[in-house]
Amino acid sequence: MRILITNDDGYNSEGIGILASWAKKLGHVTVAAPKNEQSGRSHGIEIHKPYEAKKVEMIEGIDWYYVDSTPADCVRFGFNGLKQRYDLVLSGINKGLNLGEDIAYSGTDGAIFEAAYMGCNAIAFSTVPETFDGAKANLDRVYDFILENKLFDYNRIYNANIPLVPHDEILITRQGGAFYKDRFHYLGNDIYQVEGYSVYKGAQNYVEDLDATLNGYISITPLDTVRTAENAYEQIKHLNPFHK
Repeated sequence: MRILITNDDGYNSEGIGILASWAKKLGHVTVAAPKNEQSGRSHGIEIHKPYEAKKVEMIEGIDWYYVDSTPADCVRFGFNGLKQRYDLVLSGINKGLNLGEDIAYSGTDGAIFEAAYMGCNAIAFSTVPETFDGAKANLDRVYDFILENKLFDYNRIYNANIPLVPHDEILITRQGGAFYKDRFHYLGNDIYQVEGYSVYKGAQNYVEDLDATLNGYISITPLDTVRTAENAYEQIKHLNPFHK
């Protein structure tokens, strides 16, 4: 199996080193990850100027590149720049959970959205910001759960969040609501500082990723690149005379 690995914390981050070392047992690993941290870059790509992509020596036996752009561009570079095909894209391990509405901002998840565009299965891994110990200890559990339940038969891309000390059960979840919101602080001279703050209410609705993960469960959420509002479309599609 050929595996492409990326992240949004940077090519030399601790999390990607753990993930790449673990993935070596699955097949041939290529890493293409951002030169600098790209958190919050979502599914952005660079289309106006050239950028650097350089091979570096990191872990023996792994082809490792840094790409001076976004996580999505790292995936594009892996497929189109290196002219390779992959069986699986892995993104992470992100230092910080990617839950609820924050998925829309996540560069970690932006990478697997790009993988879906490439027609490739993908998993994004995220964990608590304090330590990677819980994620490292549970990578096998998450991957085995996905394979044993044939999740890729149902969907291409999955978002996995791993708490520090997870319960025995792994939960399939939906995307939840807001985790963080922002305050803007004026610093003077037309400069503002953004401060994030948690709005999580401590609920226990374990069918949503927020509640499941923050109450100690590994959550695995199927994601999709399609942005059509299907409920609305079904109700207003009659306005299109070509619809039958």
